Amino acid sequence: MSDADAVLHDALDTVVQRNPGQVLYRQAVHEVLESLAPVVRQHPEYVEGGILKRIIEPERVVSFRVPWVDDNGVVQVQRGFRVQFSSDLGPYKGGLRFHKSVTEDTLKFLGFEQVFKNALTGLGLGGGKGGSDFDPHGKSNGEVMRFCQSFMAELAHHIGADLDVPAGDIGVGGREIGYLYGQYRKITGRNEAGVITGKGVGYGGSWARTEATGYGLVYFVREMLRDCPGLTLEGSRVVVSGSGNVALYAAKKASQLGATVVACSDSQGYVLDEDGLDLDLLSEIKDVRRERLSAYADERGNCTYFPGKNVWEVECDIALPCATQNELDGNDARTLAENGCRLIAEGANMPCTEEAIEVIHEKGILFGPAKAANAGGVATSGLEMRQNAGRLQWDFERVDSELDRIMTNIHATAAATADEYGVPGDLIAGANIAAFRRVADAMLAQGVI
Repeated sequence: MSDADAVLHDALDTVVQRNPGQVLYRQAVHEVLESLAPVVRQHPEYVEGGILKRIIEPERVVSFRVPWVDDNGVVQVQRGFRVQFSSDLGPYKGGLRFHKSVTEDTLKFLGFEQVFKNALTGLGLGGGKGGSDFDPHGKSNGEVMRFCQSFMAELAHHIGADLDVPAGDIGVGGREIGYLYGQYRKITGRNEAGVITGKGVGYGGSWARTEATGYGLVYFVREMLRDCPGLTLEGSRVVVSGSGNVALYAAKKASQLGATVVACSDSQGYVLDEDGLDLDLLSEIKDVRRERLSAYADERGNCTYFPGKNVWEVECDIALPCATQNELDGNDARTLAENGCRLIAEGANMPCTEEAIEVIHEKGILFGPAKAANAGGVATSGLEMRQNAGRLQWDFERVDSELDRIMTNIHATAAATADEYGVPGDLIAGANIAAFRRVADAMLAQGVI
């Protein structure tokens, strides 16, 4: 075993020993570390500076209780978290997730990924993540508001425009961001718009922020397809998992660029619409009425809803997993390959299992990793912070143009780095190495802090 391999092996062992049972965090760290041997061999200063030991340990993990009162007057108590992983490139930046599956493990994995994703954008953003095991689904507006106010009563002590800037994630949309920001203002007495992103455009938010992750994903796919002769977005058949914000706007942008998006899913099943999804109806059902996807099939007609089935059984040219982590496994990847899929790009965070990625490479399917492909959301959050700092509001076209430029640059950087380190076409390695080098160089320059 080489010295570089030994250092990487020791770092992974440290993560396993210090984080028992945290399988998602360990998976995320393993995925990055296994790419880094070439860069560690070429840069012994990273070993001498203890970069690998430092980069796998969050700077701070905050855990707190969140009591709130439901509509029946009963006191409920949830757990809240904020993982402040790295501030080497700027203030901690990353979303808040409200879902029953949220644990410290979930948020450490997401925070670790966020460090590298944010580095790839080229913006001055550190990495973090937060959330709670509170599930807004099925709750009244009053219940969601009271929970958000209680959550922010504690979180406010740990955030600020130049310290830590949360945003939305699963379960945290415009409604929740509004309640959270309103409570922050009441607690602090300050109109500090830059403290949170994803705000409404009427009170400091940015145009195109809602669309950004989905649009950015498709811009990244467009760049990937330049290396895929015979396949373009125009005329391609696309399948998207999920039916939330990322999935909806990925489908919308793909459709605008000439693709036919034939299927999407929720936790209960998937809908297949051979004529292409009616995205206005889908948005009405999911965003406005907050109903299950089965309602789409009931109203649309001439399409089929498959309860309890897996959307990856649908034939497609391009697959975009946009729902949640580890949703696409090895068997799913084999099914996609057998059905002619030629490109998979991750819209969610780590939606493909390690086995799935092995199959994807084995079958020669182009693969866009999440930390590169779904960076559009945080990139536009960074643009929102820039607008807030200048008391400005750019129009939709300018923000969308900046997003397109950032996603194009991310792809170019990942592809060029993969070439530089002898793994051409491997965007996982390219993204991991490029992001790691940016963070590692900043850590070295600032000393051991």
